[in-house]
Amino acid sequence: MGSRKREMAAKLKEQKSQIAIAKLNNCPTSPRKMRLVADIIRGKKVEDALNILKFSSKEAARRLDKLVLSAIANWQSKNEDSDVADAGLYIKEIRVDGGTMLKRLRPAPQGRAHRIRKRSNHVTVVLGQKNNEEVN
Repeated sequence: MGSRKREMAAKLKEQKSQIAIAKLNNCPTSPRKMRLVADIIRGKKVEDALNILKFSSKEAARRLDKLVLSAIANWQSKNEDSDVADAGLYIKEIRVDGGTMLKRLRPAPQGRAHRIRKRSNHVTVVLGQKNNEEVN
């Protein structure tokens, strides 16, 4: 391996240690309802986001709460020597994509049928670490 390639690989490894990713696939909530909650916590510090989710009355907030806690645990497994409170973690990216759709038929009057679409979604949370230079 050449020296430039080795330096680039070390740089990428350092960047990846600064972030943590958690995914939730096939969550049985419509993407629109999940995006309402996701938009509230996007860009917030992790402590603030957890407080917002804890006191939210929406069902999607409970699912996102567990997902953010999972992302924190993933960050801790990478950076065992660092403390979460001192790290300055924030929600760098949160993405809600549409998942699979269950299609059902509901009987309607006069021999007709209405289609029922039960939507699901995929949520991806990326936690970033604010460096001291970025905070100032």
